[in-house]
Amino acid sequence: MSKLLAGRVAAVTGAAQGLGAAFALALAEQGANVLVGDVTSTETTCASVRARGGEVHGMTLDVTSSESVKEFAREAVDRFGRLDILVNNAAISGGIQLTTLVGVSSEEWDRVMAVNVRGTFECIKAGAPLMKANGYGKIINLTSGTAIKGSPGLPHYVASKGAIISLTRAAARELGADGIRVNALAPGLTMSEAMKNNPSWSDTVIANNIASRALKREAKPDDLLGALIFLASAASDFVTGQTLSVDGGSVMN
Repeated sequence: MSKLLAGRVAAVTGAAQGLGAAFALALAEQGANVLVGDVTSTETTCASVRARGGEVHGMTLDVTSSESVKEFAREAVDRFGRLDILVNNAAISGGIQLTTLVGVSSEEWDRVMAVNVRGTFECIKAGAPLMKANGYGKIINLTSGTAIKGSPGLPHYVASKGAIISLTRAAARELGADGIRVNALAPGLTMSEAMKNNPSWSDTVIANNIASRALKREAKPDDLLGALIFLASAASDFVTGQTLSVDGGSVMN
């Protein structure tokens, strides 16, 4: 059976671990050549992809640096000849501690916005011209169900992910004429390693989150992969500007 992404080139940010690593592996398993970037080493992710027979290249990426992002985008073309799929996964999320709105410092607010919002903007800005040159592209931005529900305890994170939904819509309107589809993937609380190691996510918090779902179990990174491949593949070529919630039915649009 042919692979859905054979001949495509995908770039994934924040791919050293967690969701980003799972995304990179899933894209490679569907035939894409994959470029992965993160502020920390991506070698573990690269090794996992190569072990499954995939083509991958890793590099250091700071999404708050326009020069770093431009270099990352250029590498996709230099290494693999083109850029078809961009997954904007890099974000400050798993390490955030639950707090009140008045408990968030201005510095922490700015740090989260710089990575989560401006980082996504920088990557779209660098990647879109490369896709435009080919008349085709898929941009997948990671938002969160918290932005739709208005969850308490994470005001800076929730605001940043709400901005991603709006940025997705604006970019979809602007880039559609160039054959570039822009969509957002909205997970619920997903138990990646970072989440498991965060003391803020107590058993009670997790249980309450599960209780809000129609499908009452924890979410795992693998639960997001089907939606990711749909948005990355030709199956969604007439879908753009949308936010797809994958959270077991906690959010229902």
